[in-house]
Amino acid sequence: MELHALPSRIGQVRRIISAQLRYWRLDPLIDHAALGLTELLTNVHRHAQPDKRCTVDVELLLDRLTVSVSDHDPRMPNLTDAATYDTCGRGLALIAAVSQSWGVSRSAGGKSVWFTLPAPPGAAAPPSHLPVYGAATDGPFDTADLEGVVLEYGHATARSAIMG
Repeated sequence: MELHALPSRIGQVRRIISAQLRYWRLDPLIDHAALGLTELLTNVHRHAQPDKRCTVDVELLLDRLTVSVSDHDPRMPNLTDAATYDTCGRGLALIAAVSQSWGVSRSAGGKSVWFTLPAPPGAAAPPSHLPVYGAATDGPFDTADLEGVVLEYGHATARSAIMG
């Protein structure tokens, strides 16, 4: 999802991602994912230059949810120790505290800051009564089909791309 990291948009993106996680049956991860996403988008809003444009990506790979925010600022973020009465500087420490792992990757023209959360068993299994839109059939698909994908490629991926 591409957006400008403005305060008015951060809440909207948090609600969209929360809805996607509910659809993937990842309700236990919503609070930590929303907190981490809010911190990353706030960092873009406060620090990114030359603009506040960014991309949010949420990816579920079998047992791990990865949330990333990419921006056009090549400067790397710093994990700092905030003093007791500091009003900022705790965002990455919060992400480190609630996530399984986190990091930063350089990209052409910017960077991507990401964190992962462990997905509970049974995640990304859509309710069996819903049709699968855009597929050649109405679904649901037999789990043997998914097992074939896992055997052939080593993993099955569930991704969401939502335009904002």
